[in-house]
Order: sequence, then structure tokens, then C-alpha cells
Amino acid sequence: KNNSIKSTFNRNYQYIHLLSNSTSSSPTNTWIPCTNNVKPQIIDQIATGYFKNFNNNMFEFSLELYYKNLHNQIDYRNGADIVLNGEVESELVYGKGLAYGTELFIHKVRGEFKGWISYCLSRTYREFEDINHGNIFPAKQDRTHDIAIVLMYQLNKSWSFSTNWIFYTGNAVTFPSGKYNMNGVTVPLYTERNGYRMPNYHRLDIGVTWYQKNKIKYESSWNFSIYNAYNRENAYTITFRQTENEDDNSMAREAIQTTLFKIVPSITYNFNFK
Repeated sequence: KNNSIKSTFNRNYQYIHLLSNSTSSSPTNTWIPCTNNVKPQIIDQIATGYFKNFNNNMFEFSLELYYKNLHNQIDYRNGADIVLNGEVESELVYGKGLAYGTELFIHKVRGEFKGWISYCLSRTYREFEDINHGNIFPAKQDRTHDIAIVLMYQLNKSWSFSTNWIFYTGNAVTFPSGKYNMNGVTVPLYTERNGYRMPNYHRLDIGVTWYQKNKIKYESSWNFSIYNAYNRENAYTITFRQTENEDDNSMAREAIQTTLFKIVPSITYNFNFK
């Protein structure tokens, strides 16, 4: 009654595709449908998991393993011209990929104190004959580690507290590995596709909810929360520019990180009609 093992196999077809430029600081995403040249992407996935409930079903635990084969994967070729290009199909290359990993999950479902912890260890690769000399490379979605911790405490009928902390490995990106000068213009040199990583992302959110006394026709509550409570400066983009205080002939460059949101407090009023 408390233990189970489940295994699945499934095949998925995708007929509309998202193209994203991993070298741009602000990627312009493009959706394209299948055509005579663009085949549907196919994913074959095998997954096996062990599931267990214990302590009179107060806790749920699961451990799952998965493996994916990806066919007809699509990406931009090296040096693709993607700005206002009406014939984007001419800039595409086709290949394959694979993804595998394990997911761990434990959840306390009852009581004044509830919450869950999840952890995913995974890798996602792509392989194209015309990219990276035919060698496999991490996909943009590749995240080695992904952790989420969510905790909730119901103090009484009027007050509840919650907090969550998330962490994940920075996305794989393509940054210039060097530079050269052509006719007085500094040109970035790109080598391997997705050979670099954005900084790791993590933040803490906390919240307090005050439940008002229920009325005959409606119920309401106030929520006070803080997003990114310890003011982590997570990177949104990283760009490169000439180092300041250098002469005009210098080719020295520096990386500049842009952060969108630091600490963000908020107040929310919620109401529901009965």
C-alpha cells in the first residue's frame, strides 16, 4: 500500500519550434512551423521511478530516473544572419540530442508545518554536424543542478508564514573566447557553442498572510512578501565592452553583468466571493 515502482515510455512530436540566439545579450526568439525542409522534432523518453508514502501518509517520497533521445533538433548555423531575415530556414542546421537525469522529491502534506524539497541532477546535450566540429555540446536548457525548498507554517486561523529558496546552475551560453582587429574594428572571436555558463542563480522569498474574518458573502486576506530577501544580484545578461580608462588603441575588454531585480517587497489584497 505504501510502495510502488512505475516505468513509462512515450514518444512526442513537436510541430512548432522555438529558435533562440544564445550569443545575443537580449535574445530574439522566433517560432517557426514545420515545412518541407523543417521536420517535426521527435522525443523518445524512458522513465522509471520509486514512490513511497510513510508515517501514515504524512510524507510522500519519490526518486525517478529518465533518459531522452531527441531527433530532428534545430539550431542556427554558425554566423547566422537572423535580424529581419525573411528566409530564416536558410540559416538552420539539423541534428540530434540527448537528455538524462534523476529527480528526488519529498513532500510533507499534512500538519501545521508543511512543505517540500525537490532536487534534479540532469544533463542535456545537442549534436550537429555543422556546429562545434560535430562534437556534442550543452544545450541552452542544460542545468546540472536544480534545487527548490518550500516551507509553510500555519500559526493559527489568522496567520500563516511561507518561504522558498531556489538554486540552479547557470544556463549554457556562447561568449567570445577572444578578439581580433580588422581595419581598426575590434571583432569578437567565437569558438565552441555554449562553452560558457551564466553565474549560478539562487534567491530566497518570504511571505506572511493575514486572513480576515470570513464574511457571509466573501472572504479576504492580506499578503506581505519579500522577493529575493537577501538581495542577490542574479545575472540577466552579460555583455562585453572596452575596458574603461584605456587608450583608443587598446583591445582590452571587460564583462558587464546586468541584473533585473534585486530585493522586491510587495503587499497584496485577495478576496473571494462565496
